[in-house]
Amino acid sequence: MKQSLGLLFASAALFTLASPAAHAELDVAALKGTITASLERDYPALDALYKDIHAHPELAFQEVRTAAKLAAEMRAIGFEVTEKVGKTGLVALYRNGEGPTIMVRTELDALPMEEKTGLPYASHEKASWNGRETFVAHSCGHDIHMASWIGTAKTLIGLKDKWNGTLMFIAQPAEEEVAGAKAMLADGLFTRFPKPDVGFALHDGGFAYGSLTYRTGIGSSNVDGLFIRFHGRSGHGAAPQQTIDPVMMAARFVVDVQSVISREKDPTEFGVVSIGAIHGGTAGNIVPDNALVLGTIRSFKPEVRAKMLAGIERTAKAVAAMADAPPPQIEIGEGAKAVMNDQAVVATGAKVLRAAFGDKVTMAPPSTTSEDYSEFVTAGVPSMFFGIGVYEPERVAAARNGTGPQLPPNHSPQFAPVPKPTIETGVTAMTLAVLSAFDERARGR
Repeated sequence: MKQSLGLLFASAALFTLASPAAHAELDVAALKGTITASLERDYPALDALYKDIHAHPELAFQEVRTAAKLAAEMRAIGFEVTEKVGKTGLVALYRNGEGPTIMVRTELDALPMEEKTGLPYASHEKASWNGRETFVAHSCGHDIHMASWIGTAKTLIGLKDKWNGTLMFIAQPAEEEVAGAKAMLADGLFTRFPKPDVGFALHDGGFAYGSLTYRTGIGSSNVDGLFIRFHGRSGHGAAPQQTIDPVMMAARFVVDVQSVISREKDPTEFGVVSIGAIHGGTAGNIVPDNALVLGTIRSFKPEVRAKMLAGIERTAKAVAAMADAPPPQIEIGEGAKAVMNDQAVVATGAKVLRAAFGDKVTMAPPSTTSEDYSEFVTAGVPSMFFGIGVYEPERVAAARNGTGPQLPPNHSPQFAPVPKPTIETGVTAMTLAVLSAFDERARGR
């Protein structure tokens, strides 16, 4: 970039570009004021977009309506949009002279669950998932991310005389199945399109709106999918001696596998096994011939992951052996890797966010949830992944001190962000982070 974001304002009304020889620090207060004024004008459209997406969620790789809506919005702003990247993903580019390529990612998909918020724009959608019909809801907050993504794109185009380079806004499918990032990369994301010099993504969470969290280094956990099918021998529930009960094996495994966490893993290292589903049988008086156990395995470090996987497999085989049953079918599918936040990108981004939001910006411990944004990091994009809050500060304070009810977290059917302050924080923070990255590279640091 030939010009920096140094002297942003010559006066309250006149904006000027700084010369290459005059690199001053970003005037974050003035920039934030400009962004706020832009949001006051644009927020009604963002609110309508958010509520429409919230009311019409779509599951992984089914996000046809959602992707089309975002594509139309980005074309209206002035981006060059390519659809169907990684099945239902989008890539939107805006070239503004010579300079770095900065990527901003949002997710498209929702969850297979029923919303129970009672909001006037609540989802009542249903879809087919794993061979059955399910309700669908944006209970993870990806709708907030999408509205913030569109708002950031529009705001940055309004400030295009303050940066040079290329904006690369990607809308990724299937984050909830940790499959969308891989699909986009396999479809040529960084060969058909510019490979970003820096990347950003955000995620909302159950803390106070107007607040932000960030992390250097490990930002989220590795995740592996667990699939175990115990094989038994079917028969009458009244004659269990003639059967081999796979439901009993599944139940024993669910309990026994926790000893891998409590007795084999170093207690100072993070690792958790969660069993989310057990499927077996058709009636109460029939012992089935098999039972399926589904779960997830999370960790931060490779050596902890390896120990846990070995212990899980050994426990499953031992449970089957105790029942004199055939060996179980065990499949462990590698999901998302841990997101690793780049130290230099975070240092620059955190500095501008602290200047804009003060003590509402805090460093958080690594998240125990998982996120397939890590695929882009692993592919060589230095990145910053940060968090924004969604609830009224008063409610958060009451929940923390015990004077009020606990607030629903992400993936709860009652998860209900307060849209306006949450989206405004997302747009302001992401816009400033992107501008700081452009400016940092213009300085050649």
